[in-house]
Amino acid sequence: MAEAAANGDVRGGGVPRPTNPMVTPLLTDLYQFTMAYAYWKAGKHLDRAVFDLYFRKNPFAGEFTIFGGLEECIRFIANFKITEEEIKFLRTVMPTCEDGFFEYLSSIDCSDVEVYAIPEGYVVFPKVPLMRIEGPVAAVQLLETPFLSLVNYASLVTTNAARHRLVAGKSKNLLEFGLRRAQGPDGGISASRYSYMGGFDATSNVAAGRLFGIPIRGTHSHAFVSSFMGLHEITDKGLTSSDGSNKREDFVSLVQNWLIRIQDSSSLRGTFGETSQSELAAFTSYALAFPNSFLALVDTYDVMRSGVPNFCAVALALNDMGYKAVGIRLDSGDLAYLSVETRKFFHAIEKDFGVVGFGKMNITASNDLNEETIDALNKQGHEVDAFGIGTYLVTCYAQAALGCVFKLVEINKQPRIKLSEDVTKVSIPCKKKCYRLYGKEGYPLVDIMTGEDEPTPKMDQIVTYLSWASLMSKFAVIGEADSREELPSLHEIRTRCIQHLDRMRPDHMRRLNPTPYKVSVSAKLYDFIHFLWLNEAPVGELQ
Repeated sequence: MAEAAANGDVRGGGVPRPTNPMVTPLLTDLYQFTMAYAYWKAGKHLDRAVFDLYFRKNPFAGEFTIFGGLEECIRFIANFKITEEEIKFLRTVMPTCEDGFFEYLSSIDCSDVEVYAIPEGYVVFPKVPLMRIEGPVAAVQLLETPFLSLVNYASLVTTNAARHRLVAGKSKNLLEFGLRRAQGPDGGISASRYSYMGGFDATSNVAAGRLFGIPIRGTHSHAFVSSFMGLHEITDKGLTSSDGSNKREDFVSLVQNWLIRIQDSSSLRGTFGETSQSELAAFTSYALAFPNSFLALVDTYDVMRSGVPNFCAVALALNDMGYKAVGIRLDSGDLAYLSVETRKFFHAIEKDFGVVGFGKMNITASNDLNEETIDALNKQGHEVDAFGIGTYLVTCYAQAALGCVFKLVEINKQPRIKLSEDVTKVSIPCKKKCYRLYGKEGYPLVDIMTGEDEPTPKMDQIVTYLSWASLMSKFAVIGEADSREELPSLHEIRTRCIQHLDRMRPDHMRRLNPTPYKVSVSAKLYDFIHFLWLNEAPVGELQ
C-alpha cells in the first residue's frame, strides 16, 4: 500500500483516493441519481441489494480477458462522499426533489457496502462475476457507472497488452509508446499503467513512471537528428572516461577516426560511402550528453548507408572511453530486413575490431506495430530485441470497448433475473460462488458458478487428479481492517498476471482460432435459473 499511498490523499480507513481526481460520485449517469430518488421516494433506498459486474464476450476475437481496474474501484468506494458543493449542483439538476433526499445523499459513505472480487490481474471469462457488490440498493446503484468506467478500459487495455506479450514472446522487451495517441491524458496514464500490468516492460510516459513506479524508457526523435547541421556545432567536445581516470578533450575527432576505420574494414569496405554529417553530429552530441545510455534513432536519412555506420562510429568511440552503447531504434522501412542487415553489420564490427558483445547490440523497432505485424515479423525472421508499441495498444484499435455490465441479481434475499430475447443478455440470478477447476497438468479446465448456499466441491466428489480454487475474495473497504484483503502493488499484480497467463492451456491463448474456454453453472443453479425464467416470463394467451 505504500506505493498507492504516495499517489493520493489517504482516507477511507487508509485507502488512498482514486488516481484520477475526476473520479468522484458525480462521474456517473444522471439516471443513477434519478433512480436513487425514486428508491428513496418509495422507501426502498435501504433495501439490501446484490449486483454482479461481468462481461459477456471476450475481446479481440480471443478466448480470455485480464481483469483490471479493481484497485481504483476500491479507492473510489473507500472515499465515497458527496460534498456540499456537489449537493448544491445536484439541487439545480433535480430541482423538484425533496430536501430530505439531498440530506440522504450527503450521508452516504458506503460503509455498509461489501465488495467481493476476483483478484486484479487474473485471467477471467464471460459471465463469471468479476465483482459482487452488496449494500443498500440506492447507494450501490450510484457505484454502477464509475465502476464500469474504471473496469472496462482497464481490463481491455490489459488484455491487449497481454496479447502483444504472447505474440512477441517472453524474450523480447515491450515498450509502451502510446501517450501522444491515447484518448486524452487519462487514457494515456491508464494505458501506461495497465499495459505494464499486462506484461509490458516499460513506458515512455514520465507521469506514469512517477505515479506507479513503471520503468521509463526513451531517447530522441527525428527532429533532434535533423536539427543539427554538422559537427562544427558541437562546442563542448570533451568526455571523461567511465572510471573517471582520464578525459578525452576532443571526443568528436575520436568518432571521426572510428568512422574512417569502419569504412576501411575488411568486412564492411564498400558497403557505404559518405554518411550524413548532420546525423553524425546529432549522435555524437547525444552520446556526450548520455554516454551510459546511448541509443540512436537511425532512420532519419538512410538506415544502412548512414544511420547504422554513424551509430557504430559513436558506439566504438564510447567503448574506447569505457562506456557501452545500448543500441539503435528503427522507426520505418522493412523492419525484418533492416534488423537482419543491422545485426550482420554489428557482427562484422565485433569480428573486425574485436569488441566483445558488439554483435548483440540491442535493436528496437517501432512504427505503428500491433499483434499482426509482430506475428508477421516472427514468420519473416527478424533480429529485433525490443518493440515500441503505441497507437494500436493504447487505443485498443482492434476493439473499442469490452462491454462490462452491472446487473441486479438479488434484493432483500430474493433472487432476480433479467430476461431478454437475446439469450446472451439473460443474467444469472442470486448470490454465487465461483470456482476454477484445474487438471492434472495444472491447466484450468472450466469455471463453475454455484449458488451461495451450495457446499464447496469436495475432492471425493470428483476425479482425484482435479483440484478446485475459489476465485473471489472479500474487500472490506471501510473498517474491518483485520479482515480486509490488502491491495497488492502494481508490480505484484503484473507478476500475478504473467503467472496466470503461463498457467493457461496454449490453445486457449493462441491468436487465431483459439479453443473456447468453458464456463458453466452447477446443476442446481441451472435448474433454479430455468425455474425463475418460467416464473418471471409473461405468458400469453392462445388465440
